[in-house]
Amino acid sequence: MDEIEEGKQKFLALVRDIDQQVQVVIPVTPSNSMFLISLTKGSNRKFITIPEDDIIDLPHESSILTKVTKTIKDAVAAL
Repeated sequence: MDEIEEGKQKFLALVRDIDQQVQVVIPVTPSNSMFLISLTKGSNRKFITIPEDDIIDLPHESSILTKVTKTIKDAVAAL
């Protein structure tokens, strides 16, 4: 598994830990070094942008993990 795939899997696991009802769509490749990620719960949808480097570093750096977890929690709370 390459670095981006590993990061995407970690991101999906974080979302599942926060709320299992949230559906996630992560693009295959980033645009301008950013991933525009869709979070959907019921009829509500929220888009968040995560830098490509953060996805790559997500499984290995606790500071990135903390930052991305907060971003996900804020987005899920807004759904």
